[in-house]
Order: sequence, then structure tokens, then C-alpha cells
Amino acid sequence: MRFAKAHGLSNDFVLVEATEAPAQPGPWARRLCDRHVGVGGDGVLLHGVEGGQATMRLLNADGTDGEVSGNGVRCLAAYLVSKARLPARHTVLTPPGPRPVEVQDLGGLRYRVRTDLGPAILASEAIPVAIDPPQPRVVDHLLEAAGRRVAVTATSLGNPHCAVFSEEPPDDRSVATLGPALESHPFFPRRTNVEFVTVLSRERIRVRFWERGVGPTRSSGTGAASAAVAAVLSGRVDRRVSVVCDGGVLEVEWPEAGHVVQMGEVEILFEGDWLARLPG
Repeated sequence: MRFAKAHGLSNDFVLVEATEAPAQPGPWARRLCDRHVGVGGDGVLLHGVEGGQATMRLLNADGTDGEVSGNGVRCLAAYLVSKARLPARHTVLTPPGPRPVEVQDLGGLRYRVRTDLGPAILASEAIPVAIDPPQPRVVDHLLEAAGRRVAVTATSLGNPHCAVFSEEPPDDRSVATLGPALESHPFFPRRTNVEFVTVLSRERIRVRFWERGVGPTRSSGTGAASAAVAAVLSGRVDRRVSVVCDGGVLEVEWPEAGHVVQMGEVEILFEGDWLARLPG
């Protein structure tokens, strides 16, 4: 089996042609993502090209399906451009919908990619969250998690997110405690990604991530964008912000009544042949 490895600000993925995946790919994806007995990655991107567009299915490191990944979209777009399979401007088809991209070659298999992540999803039923009656927005809603009361702002960009604001970025222990407690909280019927957000200025935020089905990651594309949306909703920042992640900086813009747009770098690392037997 042929594969490629790429990362977006240290959020890393194994890229495999969709035709190579077994019918039940969960155990297969877990093995590929294992950093000791596999290639290592935060997820597997199953991909193809159909009708001049890329197709993408995300499998999280735990083998579950993920609706979409902003960093994954950028990694796949750059990879397909590097192989001359698609032009610099094309569309990546994901389960939540199409994600138009524009890829800029920076040299050395590094790329800068602009992605239209679509409209921010704010209604409680669409995110979804368990709140009755349904609300048009879920901003600074109080929950009990990990033995504390936490204010969360819930959003979606095709996958569920919640942002927790604090004066200082949390340490690793706090992320590892509160992250999974919120990910699996009953308030989120499909579980959730978690962003820990510190506002640095009207134009800059610092974010740490706990990703659903993965755990702590050094960056997240949809997580960074959702953190920016949450900060705008709560009046903390302007509509164009730099999102400082552990792995680097992503630029996010959310025009009023417009789509969320993100720009960030990715790097294609290597290609290889898997030789050992895989589950499935």
C-alpha cells in the first residue's frame, strides 16, 4: 500500500488512496496512526480525484469517522497539487460539503493554502448541542465538567466545537483533564472538539486544542477557525484574527454574513510503501 505523510502546523496525517481502505477501516486507521507500530498521525485522509475535484474522508486516530479537518483539507490539496493531479485552485469534497482551496507553492514541498471553510453553524440543533428550548446561538453557556463550572461557546464548521476562554493558556495537565471531560459531555450528542482560547488582542488569540477522537494536537484548522468565530460571537475580537497554535499561526477571517476563510501553511513530508500486514 502506497501512502504519503503531511502536516499542517504539526497536525499530521497519513494520506491513502480511498481504494486502498478496507470496508471496515477503523482498526486499519488506528494501526496507521499509531506512533510506535504505524506511520504515526492524528488521522488518515482517504482521497481520490473525481470530475476535477478532490474527495476526502477523514478517519481520526481512534478509527472513528471525522466530518472534516481544516488542516487535513489543506494537506490533501497541497499534496494533489504537488503531484500535478489538480490545479492550484480546486475544490475538496468533504462529507459536510465542498471546500474550495487555493494552493501557493512556497518551495521545498511547503505550501500556503487558502480555504473557504463555509458558513459558521451557530444554531444549537445544527451543531448539535442538547439544550431545550433550542437556541440560535450558544455563547458562554455554563456546564459542569471535570469537577468545575465551565462557560462554553459552541459552534460548528461541519464538525462540532466548543471554546473555553481563559486569561492564560492552560498547561498540558489541564488540557488533558478538561478536554476529554468536555469531548464526551452529554451536552454534545456527537461529542465535540475543544478549544482553550486566550485573547491576546482584538486581532490575535492563543489557542490550545483537544480534538475529538484524537486527543491533544499542536494545531487544528477547524478548531482555530471555530475559536475565532466563538471569540467574535462573544465580542472579544474583530472579524480578522491571527490564531496562535502550539504548532504555528493560522489566519482566519469571518466577514459579516460571509463564509469563514482560513490561510495557513502545510508541508509534504514523505511517501512510502506499507509492507506489514494491516487489520481488515
